[in-house]
Amino acid sequence: MYVAGVGMTKVDRHYDKGFQELVYLAVKNLLNDVKEYSPQAIVVGNMMSSSLYQQDSLAAVVTDAVGLRGKGGFKVEAACGSGGHAIAAGYALIASGLYDQVLVVGVEKMSDYPTSVVTLALAQASDFEHEAIYGASFAALNALAMRLYMHKYEAKREDLALWPVRMHEHGSQNPYAQLRNRITVEDVMKSAVIADPIRLMDSAPIGDGAAAVLLTSEDVVRKLTDTPIQVAGVGLGSDGLDLASREDLLKPISIVVASEKAYKMAGIEPKQIDVAEIHDAFTITALLSIEGMGFASFGEAWKLIREGRFVAGDKPSLNLSGGLKARGHPVGATGVYQVAEVVMQLRGDFPGVKISKAEIGAAMNTGGVATLTSIIILKR
Repeated sequence: MYVAGVGMTKVDRHYDKGFQELVYLAVKNLLNDVKEYSPQAIVVGNMMSSSLYQQDSLAAVVTDAVGLRGKGGFKVEAACGSGGHAIAAGYALIASGLYDQVLVVGVEKMSDYPTSVVTLALAQASDFEHEAIYGASFAALNALAMRLYMHKYEAKREDLALWPVRMHEHGSQNPYAQLRNRITVEDVMKSAVIADPIRLMDSAPIGDGAAAVLLTSEDVVRKLTDTPIQVAGVGLGSDGLDLASREDLLKPISIVVASEKAYKMAGIEPKQIDVAEIHDAFTITALLSIEGMGFASFGEAWKLIREGRFVAGDKPSLNLSGGLKARGHPVGATGVYQVAEVVMQLRGDFPGVKISKAEIGAAMNTGGVATLTSIIILKR
């Protein structure tokens, strides 16, 4: 199983573009990346087309947008993890032998609505009956995890501010990124409180975007590209939807289980990964992702970041795109962006911060508070 080509749009507040326009632009960029193009099916990663835009049948919207009317397709929803799960679904369609070319598209529109409306829609990634209905926003639930993390592991608030500073540094060099300004620890500490201790600068911005990945079987990939990237491992995991029922809020079993499955399938260990894009919708999400994937012991990620680990050239180098924090987080599309970015890192043609001679990469995408997780391992 291989990635033959990728395409992305810049993440931004695209007030002048709808679903079709965003998808068209992403696939147009993908067409510059492949010699031929004849997908037999389409998988769409999206979270909020129904809740915000009252638009279902999104696969039909996408097939029309890219001139593939008549091809089969469906939408995959796993909250903010929809994009990564869409990649997994596309992988399964090819691995089963049903198709040998599948187009996976992630697309999301959020900017047309006030923050309060988007926040309510995002809260549907939580246990709505037992959490959101009582006013617990998605940010508030993550704030519970962040406060517990700081208390249990004695992490200072200033130490945790280092992650978004680094993400903005990376994002400043990524032409696809929504936020391209550099920030300081002081900027993070003085930014508005969203849900204490989470501040504005700990949080991914609201934005729109689309990304596309063409998955193919081994039999046809060489006809499409001279730089195929292998999909070597796929892992999925889940956790309790409501935080109150979890065994340990700081040990996300969805990430641990998905990682173990993907590593075993790819025949690798975490220390072999050169570059990864991980989910950092909030600063705490980055810490849980790093530890859940085995890049740090539990409670140690913040110390390693403070020591300068995970920068470009380290192993692994993390979120060279700027991550969700700076590249942006068009929620249902994010996992597809991550796979596209890792593919470009492995090929050596990512347009922002990049490393040389990367052989193994990973894309880690999660929905909810690490509730539904996908891990995609890619090899050059």
